[in-house]
Amino acid sequence: MSHIAVYPGSFDPFTLGHLNIVERISHLFDHVIVSIGINHDKKSWFTAEQRTDQIRRSTSHLPNIEVQSYEGLTVRYVQQCGARIMVRGVRPITDIPAELTMMMANRRLAPDVETLFLIADGELAHVSSSLIKEIASVADAKMLRNFLPEPIIADVLASGKR
Repeated sequence: MSHIAVYPGSFDPFTLGHLNIVERISHLFDHVIVSIGINHDKKSWFTAEQRTDQIRRSTSHLPNIEVQSYEGLTVRYVQQCGARIMVRGVRPITDIPAELTMMMANRRLAPDVETLFLIADGELAHVSSSLIKEIASVADAKMLRNFLPEPIIADVLASGKR
């Protein structure tokens, strides 16, 4: 049996915290699909195509990673991928209550899909895309190396200066 995991998120932008999760799950599963959820009601910094490219560049050292985008209900998308595991990266203080609520709803909608929660390694557990958006206009490349994969720093700097 092939073990497929789906790691969904907006990844706008893709951070070192996200990369930490991807690297760790790439060792646990045969195939990992990093899935960019498209929400037309949410204003994104980067298009789905740009985010796909950024994630591919950031994970090019991992041979079992695929990057896709999707619309609609995440748990249904996970099923369409042929996966039974959905990985959710969580920050310890801010994300857990909402993620637990979503996990319970997903269990009702798709009892065959399990949700696996991972927290990014210690020094990355606080990093969020929202934080990057707040600091990008005043940060330089050296500062952003603490939060972002090298391949997308220039993209974020260009967006933050708009």
